[in-house]
This record gives sequence, structure tokens and C-alpha cells, in this order.
Amino acid sequence: MNNTTKFQLSLMMFLEFFIWGGWFVTMGIYLPNSLEASGGDIAQAYSTQSWGAIIAPFFIGLIADRFFNAERILGVLHLIGAFLMYQLANATDFTVFYPYVLGYMIAYMPTLALVNSVSFNQMTDPAKEFSLVRVFGTIGWIVAGLAISFFGWDSEQGVQDGLLRNTFLMVAVASGILGLFSFTLPKTPPKVGKDEKISFGDIIGLDALKLLKDRNFLIFFLASVLICIPLAFYYQHAGQFLGEIGVSNPAAKMSIGQVSEVVFMLLLPFFFKRFGFKKTILFGMVAWLVRYLLFAYGNAGDLAFMLIVGIALHGICYDFFFVSGQIYTDTKAGERYKSAAQGLITLATYGVGMLIGFWVAGKITDAYLISENVHNWENIWIFPALFALGVLVLFALFFKNEKIEYKE
Repeated sequence: MNNTTKFQLSLMMFLEFFIWGGWFVTMGIYLPNSLEASGGDIAQAYSTQSWGAIIAPFFIGLIADRFFNAERILGVLHLIGAFLMYQLANATDFTVFYPYVLGYMIAYMPTLALVNSVSFNQMTDPAKEFSLVRVFGTIGWIVAGLAISFFGWDSEQGVQDGLLRNTFLMVAVASGILGLFSFTLPKTPPKVGKDEKISFGDIIGLDALKLLKDRNFLIFFLASVLICIPLAFYYQHAGQFLGEIGVSNPAAKMSIGQVSEVVFMLLLPFFFKRFGFKKTILFGMVAWLVRYLLFAYGNAGDLAFMLIVGIALHGICYDFFFVSGQIYTDTKAGERYKSAAQGLITLATYGVGMLIGFWVAGKITDAYLISENVHNWENIWIFPALFALGVLVLFALFFKNEKIEYKE
């Protein structure tokens, strides 16, 4: 891969995740303050990610992989996304906002697979080259959060003045740029012939269901779905929580989680080799539990450092569970079911698991509404802590330790 291609792919990744990070976190602040949305409404908005994740495999499997170059369909989807983001910025109530955000996530979620396809198609050694390109995606997410706070859109005054609307406009511009830029990316032709048959099971990974006969993989699979409940609380309500209790520049502070993600991604091989798969997963689950206890008992005053630590634990929470889980799934599936198994796990977690999680988080948050835009956050954060504890106990008791080879 030459330097020009590396630059193109890195910029593609930067914009791809700048776009996602530029609105997804602060939407939880925007909706109740600008559109008077309830916790249930916020849950519906965030659940569009899950619907997008459920629909994405069908789109990629039935259309993108058969008829069009990946870079071209990537460009079209982001241009559609630019229009929908502009419409989101101009929505005056939640009933208008929701159809646009649903349409946007149906268009956006397939692009996560498409940017990977474009990248892998240009790499001779993806194991070594991909991480150096993918890290620019995390940097893009961080820059988006810093930009929002730099312009003061997420400040108390900015929220009151409706300046968070600018996040959607910013993302609309970025999406338009990436849409046009995508047509200049290296060609990535369809992987599957137009006449080649693809079954429903191929698309959603049903072949990998055979792996559930393995007790350990079944426990891991159930834990993966259940851990999405506490994960949904973080994605859906952490930004709203920080803004509501008066933490300054919440978007910038949330980006600490992505910095942590980079750091612990680099440390993951050490933990995996030193402690093995089961203990690494358990470290991640303990981090979930600790994070939500810190959120429950921290505040914006003397204990504000607890909130920062809770955000910084995102790297352990995400990398030690989900990235380790991808490695474990890859190892257990073998060559025959590798793609199907990864597809099944993605559908189960970001699709079904997160859909349940967003709904649960919305219901619980509404139950602890004290007055308009004021919640009893101490009680709210206890619930994801308990969910995390339950998953931890399930995994610790029933998953039998096994040696998994880590391939760097």
C-alpha cells in the first residue's frame, strides 16, 4: 500500500467517525433541551442505530456486494446522509426528527462495513496495516467532540440558545465532503457475482449458530447480548447526564473515552497474553461495574474526578470485552464460519442487544424524572451497574477457562 492510498484511507476513516462522533453523543443533550423529548423519545432516537445495524447486513449482502463498487455506494450513502443531517438540524419537534434520524442510521450503518471493505481491498497485510488506518477513525471521533466544546455548542448557555443544532450542520458538511471524496477512493469491485445465490442465512450468519452448541461460546454469546444493556445507558444518557449536572464541555470530556480506547487497544495484547481470555473479559466487566458506580456517586463538585475516571474506563469496557470477543469469535469459528460468526455477533450485539438496551435505559430514565430535565441520576446509574454485575457473575461462574491463541 503506497503513501497516497494510505492517506486516502486514513482521511476516509477520520471523516467516517468524525461524522458519527459529531452528533451521536450530544443528541442525548439536544433532544430534551431543544425538542422537549422524553426518555422514551431519546431511546427511540438511539435505537435507530440498532435498526440500522439489523438492516445493514441485508443491504451489504444483497446490493453492495453484488452490483456496485464499495467506494461508489459509500459516496452515495454519505451524500444521502448529508441531506438527512440538514433536515435533522431543521426539525422543530421529535415527530419530525425521528423519521429523519431513522433514515440516516439506515444509510449510515452500512458505511461502517463499506469503509472496512475499501481498506482491506488495498492491503497486502491487513493484520499489520489496518490498525494504522483505523486509528484515524478514533482520532476523528475525538476531534468532533473537541470541536463541539471549542465552539461552546455544548455549554450551558449554548444548549439554552439551541446551538447544538450546529452539530447536525457540521456533520452534514462533513458527510457531503466524504460523499464526494469517496468517488476518488481506490476501486473496490463487488465480491460476489450477480448470478451467485446468497441465502438469508448467509447474510445474517445463521451458519454460525452451530457454534452455540459449544457451552463456552453460548455463555459468551449471551453475555455479549446482555452487556449491551449497560452499554446503551452510556451511549444514550452519559452526555445528557453530564450536561444536566452542570459539567462544562461535556462533548470534549466524553472524548476522553476514545483516547482511552486507543491506549487500551495497544495494551490489549499484553493483557490477553498475560491473563488469558476469561480474565481479560472479566477485567472489562469489572470496569463496567466501577464506571457506573462512579457515575452514581460522583458529581460536578468535589467528586468530579470520579466522572472523569468513569469516562476514561471506556477503553477497558469496550476493548477488553468487544475486541477480545471478536478475537475469541474468530478463533472459535475457524475458517469455515469466520465471516458468519462475526456477522452473527454484530447482529446480536449492535442490533438486538442494543435495541433492548436503549429501550430499558429510556424506561428507567423516565421513571426517575424529578422535574423537567432533572433526573435522579444516582438511582439511574445503579441499574446498569447491577446489569453489569449480573453479566459478570454469569460469565465468571459458567464460562470455563480455555487457552486462546492471540494472533498479532
